[in-house]
Order: sequence, then C-alpha cells, then structure tokens
Amino acid sequence: MTVNSLHDLYLDQLKDLYSACKQSQPIVTEMGRAAKSKELSEALIAGNQGIERGMETISELCNRHGVDPTGEHCKGMEGIVAEARKHAIDTQFGDDDTRDAAIITQYQRLTHYAIAGYGCVRSFANRLGHDGDGAALQECLDHTRHGDQTMTQIAEGGVNRAAVD
Repeated sequence: MTVNSLHDLYLDQLKDLYSACKQSQPIVTEMGRAAKSKELSEALIAGNQGIERGMETISELCNRHGVDPTGEHCKGMEGIVAEARKHAIDTQFGDDDTRDAAIITQYQRLTHYAIAGYGCVRSFANRLGHDGDGAALQECLDHTRHGDQTMTQIAEGGVNRAAVD
C-alpha cells in the first residue's frame, strides 16, 4: 500500500493495530494461565476481552472505509510478544510471586504499545473529521488505559510485595 495522505496512513495504522491486537491475545491467555494471583489472572482475562472488543471496533472502522483489517503484520508487536514469552513464560522462576510481577511487566509493555497505537489513530480520525471513528477509538484507548492502571494497582497492591518476601 502506498501512503499518500493522512487518510492512507490512518487506514494503514488501523490495520497494523488490528495485527498487534491479534498477536497479543495468545500471550495474554498464556500469562493468565501462568499467573498465581487470582486477581491478576482475572484482570488478564478481562484484558483479553478488551483486546477482542478493540479488534471488533477496528474491524468495523476498516469495513466502514472499505478496507480489510487483516493482511498486515505488526513487527513491533511481534517483538514485544517474543519478549513477553521469554521473560514471563519461558523463564524459570524461583517462586510464583516473582513470575506474577514479570507477567504484569510484560502485560504493561503490550498495553503501552496499544495505548500509543490507539492514541495515534484516534488523533488521525479526529483530524480527518471521522468523528464517529474518533469516539470509538477514544473508548478503546480509555479501556486500554484502564487495564494498564489495573495492572499497576495489582502490582503495587500486593504482587510486588509478595515477590520480595
């Protein structure tokens, strides 16, 4: 795809974000299964549900603009997923609490990538006058930020303390 305008960039980035979301789902599921903390596991399940809703929104927006959201491969998320697998799943941990702290770290890295993506496409949509798109993407951004804040609360509320003990 040749990117000749902000509209082209917007569509390209929606497709990239869709790919990023799709790639993140399996590792979030794995981290949810590996988590010792019930609160963390439940938050990861909720996070995956949020990722799914985000993908549905992106798909609807792409369809509205006559493009297929699939076919793009986000290399950035590929690397973040590989790091999450390496540091939260494949690493041998001396205790489960430390693994939970690592899971939170890796989930937040995935989330921060999504926050950046949603923020950019939301700004593009608003600039292009796609107000409905902008509102839908703002909702995705808000949900993603909330998930990030939830992970910080779980970490600071007990997981990190348990990992020290």
